Amino acid sequence: MASAPRTTQLERESLEAHVDLCAIRYEQLDSRLTNLENKVDDVHEDILNGQKSLVKVIVGTAGTVITGIISIVIALLTKTS
Repeated sequence: MASAPRTTQLERESLEAHVDLCAIRYEQLDSRLTNLENKVDDVHEDILNGQKSLVKVIVGTAGTVITGIISIVIALLTKTS
């Protein structure tokens, strides 16, 4: 983690230098926040895609289990008849 920017002697003595340095710091901060937002968006997309995949697996598994149960019931009914 970067340390906090220190105020220089020139910045203390000159408002123009202070304004220029603040503008640079603001640009750097804005860039870092933009990068962070992009990373959070990527993580969000990954989570959504993972949930969609999980739902597909659950539906597929439920369909297989239901088909298996129905097959067993049919097999039992045909043997007892």
